[in-house]
Amino acid sequence: MQNRNDPNSKFSFSIQSITHSKGFSALGAALMAIILGLIFGFIVMLVSAPDNAISGFSYVVFGGLSRIGDVFYFATPILMTGLAVGFAFKMGLFNIGASGQYTMGMYFALYVSFMWDLPGGVHWIAAIVAGALGGMLFGLIPGIFKALLNVNEVITSIMFNYIGMYLVDMLIQGNAIMYSSTTTRTRYIPIDAQIPSLGIAGSNVNLGIILAVLIGIILFIVLQKTTFGYELKATGFNKYASDYAGMQGKRNIILTMAIAGGLAGIGGAFAILAPSAIPGSSMTYEPINIIAANGFNGIAVALLGHSHPIGIIFSSIFISHIQRGGTLTSLVGYKPEIIDVVIAVIIYFSAFAIIMNNALAKFVKTRLLKKNVVSDASDPDIKEAE
Repeated sequence: MQNRNDPNSKFSFSIQSITHSKGFSALGAALMAIILGLIFGFIVMLVSAPDNAISGFSYVVFGGLSRIGDVFYFATPILMTGLAVGFAFKMGLFNIGASGQYTMGMYFALYVSFMWDLPGGVHWIAAIVAGALGGMLFGLIPGIFKALLNVNEVITSIMFNYIGMYLVDMLIQGNAIMYSSTTTRTRYIPIDAQIPSLGIAGSNVNLGIILAVLIGIILFIVLQKTTFGYELKATGFNKYASDYAGMQGKRNIILTMAIAGGLAGIGGAFAILAPSAIPGSSMTYEPINIIAANGFNGIAVALLGHSHPIGIIFSSIFISHIQRGGTLTSLVGYKPEIIDVVIAVIIYFSAFAIIMNNALAKFVKTRLLKKNVVSDASDPDIKEAE
């Protein structure tokens, strides 16, 4: 028997409640996937260039610390696209169209930046709101097709990735105010439309990272503390049961895809409205008919974060960290693409989260059970009761 009055018993109970929780097992699975991915990356480095493997791997793991401003800047858009994918997944929807939504949000933000004459303190805010509306438009349409016609959202959202890419490139190249034909890129965004910088020298990091984290926290509150969030998760678990309970599944599908699109659109706005490290300049966009990689990186971030808003915040920073470190591996003779291999392996192992969760939970449970048995056997009160 276990002595319920023993303070160690209460401590053991609290430890067990933590280790048996979904959050702990998800964190354990993510950490295990990261460790295995890094080990695999080191093996690849060891095979390709043994002499530089240790120095190259140290760049991957620690290189981002020397470029912390860039880590947060590049984490901002993939944090938003990760939230877009993860939020939809809570509804049981696979929003693979984050790239198109991201690109359309970027275009709407550019349009307001160049074409609207607004006061400085309002201009960049209006551009971000416009980016959200652009992304919502490209999320809303697949949502309507899914809810009303039962068209698979994966198919429609993939199609809208290409539609968004070609449409935005065409619109930008046809606008002489936005586009510079000599540089084949968009012009520098007006200073009053740029998101305020955080003042880190040599970096593009700006207020966007703080806003993105706040958005992630708000999403967590919505999903955990509101009726709407409960309905979304319930529909994701069992669509038919939620319909039977009167949760208006069709409306929720449309709202979910619109919100997810808006999140990705904000990511596009955060990326393009950033001030450059060079005073007076800004980020620019080159219309070269390539789908935005940040949309697909968002899928990786969402998978690693188990579609949990707080987990996505940390996973986006981690992915950005090793990406920045990966670019430094070229200093010791490695191709920067080595980091893409590491990230791919990490996500591959994340796909086995259920197996990892079960193995980790079983291991912890076994260890705790053994400790409890030993402590109970040595407890004099229990021996006296026996």
